[in-house]
Amino acid sequence: MPPYRRHRWLTLLPLVLAACGGPFPQSALHPESDYARSLDALFHGIFWWAVLVFVLVESLLLFILLRYRQRAGAATPKPTHGHTVLEIAWTLAPALILVFIAVPTMRTIFATQQPPAFNALRIEVIGHQWWWEYRYPAAGIVTANELHVPVGRPVDLEISTADVIHSFWAPGLGGKRDLIPGHVNRITFTAESIGTFTGQCAEFCGESHANMRLRVAVESDSAFRAWLAGQGGLGRLAAKGSVEEKGRDAFRRYGCIACHTVTGVSAGVIGPNLTHVGSRTTIAAGVLPNTAEALARWIGDPPGVKPGARMPKLPMAPADLTALVAYLQSLK
Repeated sequence: MPPYRRHRWLTLLPLVLAACGGPFPQSALHPESDYARSLDALFHGIFWWAVLVFVLVESLLLFILLRYRQRAGAATPKPTHGHTVLEIAWTLAPALILVFIAVPTMRTIFATQQPPAFNALRIEVIGHQWWWEYRYPAAGIVTANELHVPVGRPVDLEISTADVIHSFWAPGLGGKRDLIPGHVNRITFTAESIGTFTGQCAEFCGESHANMRLRVAVESDSAFRAWLAGQGGLGRLAAKGSVEEKGRDAFRRYGCIACHTVTGVSAGVIGPNLTHVGSRTTIAAGVLPNTAEALARWIGDPPGVKPGARMPKLPMAPADLTALVAYLQSLK
């Protein structure tokens, strides 16, 4: 190999090795729920069968290539036709391997699709272009993009869509599940550890498919109950004459009330419920952090942040934008 080509490959080697590093926050290889652990065990079982097949096939291939390679002066190897034992062997071997794969696969399917436990927390998940809506029917809570669940308690997600096909995928907690128009699918899992798990829509659903992210916060029972209690009722009321009150007026004047719900202020149902938007860690379905700067950027030009966003770009006076951001951040 010429020296310049060797140097080129040596330059690329660190980039190739970097792909084997981390972190991988959306890896399915680090299960954190009973459902995800079942899928992980199934994957590892099938993986080793695949390794066995690979080793046997490649070993046989190398043996044939070396044993029967052309040699100077050597006779042409005699081909074998109609070898009954060989034909039976290469028919039975794949069939047996498929059985060894099919049996644990079917067992895992039945185990993970059992009806939810009687004490399971029921949550409705509704996909929109391009954000997630979460409803807690027992508590009368509606929120968006950030799902909160308690650790150690079964959770039953009832998954549907308001428009096109989406796919709910939080790799650390379970497998992908499609959201089909006119149909309700389910995922049932019990989270095993406290933490925040990121996820993604896994079915192409339009321009901002890649920006349809999600976060699942797994909390202790007491923390989850506190969050649930904080999501009820009205958001913090704006004091008279405050910048937050001016922001609430801007929220009305610029037509935000037509699309968004803020309990006690508006009842729009097109966009995410904003009653307690100030308590969320991200906005725009996980695309931006929930800071004043990011919120101003999002309100100022939604299609610029998320291509194809249904939220229009509205000409807004700087003072009104500042007040509106302060108002939304106060809704906790």
